[in-house]
Amino acid sequence: MPDRILRAIAHPTIDHRGQAFAVLGREVLDGLQRVFQTSGHVVIYPSSGTGAWEAALVNTLSPGDNVLMFETGHFAVLWRDMAARLGLQVDFIPGDWRHGVDPAIVEQKLAEDRGRAIMAVAVVHNETSTGVTSRIPDVRRAIDEARHPALLLVDTISSLGSIDYRHDEWRVDVTVSCSQKGLMLPPGLGFNAISERALAASSSARLPRSYWDWAPMIKDNAAGFFPYTPATNLLYGLREAVRMLMDEGLVNVFARHQRFAEATRRAVAGWGLEILCAKPEEYSPALTAVVMPADHDADAFRTLVLERFDMSLGAGLGKLKGKIFRIGHLGDFNDLMLAGTLSGVEMGLAASGVPFMRGGVTAALEYLASETGRPALT
Repeated sequence: MPDRILRAIAHPTIDHRGQAFAVLGREVLDGLQRVFQTSGHVVIYPSSGTGAWEAALVNTLSPGDNVLMFETGHFAVLWRDMAARLGLQVDFIPGDWRHGVDPAIVEQKLAEDRGRAIMAVAVVHNETSTGVTSRIPDVRRAIDEARHPALLLVDTISSLGSIDYRHDEWRVDVTVSCSQKGLMLPPGLGFNAISERALAASSSARLPRSYWDWAPMIKDNAAGFFPYTPATNLLYGLREAVRMLMDEGLVNVFARHQRFAEATRRAVAGWGLEILCAKPEEYSPALTAVVMPADHDADAFRTLVLERFDMSLGAGLGKLKGKIFRIGHLGDFNDLMLAGTLSGVEMGLAASGVPFMRGGVTAALEYLASETGRPALT
């Protein structure tokens, strides 16, 4: 979290029914529209991303509705579990956690649904547990090719503000996100960006909802207020986060993440290790998951790196526990921070006895210093 955001969060808490708060409320709501690249409603909850998941489901669907979902990783599994607990019927397409959503399967499943029983397609844009990014424009085209009316729900929890994402242009119906990744904030804010189709669906959706109901939020948001107590100080931080993204320019933000991802992948290749993501077109700009060589435990390696170098690497989650480690390169991150991160990994590999080739850091630095890897500001 950058100092600018921490200082903003430290501002005195104001009356959330006063006019000064209304100015703050409208500023953050308008700013989020720019980040989601939408002209439609964006709702902010005092919640984690999990709460925003639930809001997306309960506002658009009814008990027993069919939902098409895809096993792209740990968080896709958790979203599936939530949908099932809410009483939805989930067609969960199995996956190997190395690939994103296959648009051909989306089209096939929807084409076969002649009775139009599938009410929504729910996918994770950037799977945080695997470093795999699904191609949302291709998923949208697959739905269109099948001429199916299903809503498109997309989780952007680890992609918003880090990876190019276009809610309106890609005709997503509900985009789910939260505060603690690309927006550089502490956990505590959940977001829904809502299309007109999703808003229309909410008028007849019958899953129980009270706290998560869009209607009172949208009504009060018009004047900059919320129907219940908002997380005021996190909203100060959110306003500052949006300013930082806009100061840099979203195009430049996305290009910076692409640079860091490419440099990281060159380091992994230089070490002779394997990237978990199997398809280059699905490599994540936000994080890179690295497969640990056989007979070596990724968690033991992560523990050594933490204890020796005071650096925390991401763990393997679910069925990837102990098999991978994850390098995050998103948010408030620059070339020198990446260089330090990769140096810590290379030192850790040497200290832990993991078989690897030296030179990964050098490969990354050469790329960052090259004409190809140099940022091209617009």
